[in-house]
Amino acid sequence: MERLPDPMASRAVIIGTAAYLQLEQLPAVNANLRDLAQALGDPMLWGLPDRNCVIIADPQDSSALLDPVHRAGDEAEDTLLVYYAGHGLRDAESADLYLALTGSRANTGYTAVAYQHLRTAVRQSRARRKIIVLDCCFSGRAARALDGGIADETAVDGAYVLAASPRDRVALAPDGEMYTAFTGELLDILRLGIDDGPELIDLETIYQLLDVRLRAKNRPRPQRHQENNTGRLPLVRNRAAATEPVPAGPVLREEVRAAMLAAGLNLARLLRSVGRSRDALPVLRLALQEGAPETGANNFAVQLELAELLADTGRSREAVEVLEQAFMETHKSFGPEAVQVCRRLADLLQESGNHIQACEVLKHALDLTEMSTPTTP
Repeated sequence: MERLPDPMASRAVIIGTAAYLQLEQLPAVNANLRDLAQALGDPMLWGLPDRNCVIIADPQDSSALLDPVHRAGDEAEDTLLVYYAGHGLRDAESADLYLALTGSRANTGYTAVAYQHLRTAVRQSRARRKIIVLDCCFSGRAARALDGGIADETAVDGAYVLAASPRDRVALAPDGEMYTAFTGELLDILRLGIDDGPELIDLETIYQLLDVRLRAKNRPRPQRHQENNTGRLPLVRNRAAATEPVPAGPVLREEVRAAMLAAGLNLARLLRSVGRSRDALPVLRLALQEGAPETGANNFAVQLELAELLADTGRSREAVEVLEQAFMETHKSFGPEAVQVCRRLADLLQESGNHIQACEVLKHALDLTEMSTPTTP
């Protein structure tokens, strides 16, 4: 059975340039970065931990753009996802694609980052699966480059490249819309799911649906290239498939509590994203206090978020206590969020020198994984 990428062993680098000194401003890119990272971190979609997803906004130079990709590539074992949104540039002397920085100038490749350098950074990663998403003008040049005549020099093993536009067309950031045209459709697919679709959504399905939706709106059609059939591996859960219609009825107290739990989690993440971690702490504690036991998966998400916040502020002992409470609940649940609780708890125990207890927690995580894997008769 196909599985989602392991969020604990995966990394994402979300890059975007919205502000420019000499090119047209792209304010929609800021919303792209924020909400794509939030979608990837949603436990109902993938559940990528915040520490495994880096946002690079308005890079000033090539190091600011590429260094985080190299670091994430070194850390990722399962999946490396790199996303770029901003102006894509052509050079007057070549047909190559360049990714714009804040100080880039039109038709001047040396003021931007050559796509080939990003491709090299991704190719060097030890991750088993690599994904590049380019929401910029002329991004189809990246997909075309991988189909070039010198395959050994251009291919990215195990990679899937998804581009917002053909090689000679601009991408769109429509006036009055929150997101760029391509990323707006991508976010709709991720967050709303696909009606009558599979339980897990793979990259190729996302590409096919993007193509249909963008073509229907007379917008640039996306391009893609894949190595080793990477596009058929799942990326996120299908939220539409996970939501079963139920008859209308009275609102139950448990439903109110579940809604409060989800709202608290989203508010805390927003506060952390703007540097207000101190304010996020009481929000998470209140959310746990009000959360109903029946909302197990959401409880795990809040407990993981609270533990991360405590660990980041040097309060590792309290973080362990939070996760130990969550660990007791994993004996009643064997979903992916329960496995994340075990793995993070084991990490903190290992860091504090409790190696034997960490091994016991990891053994339980392995048992949970085996229980969630259907056997073949």
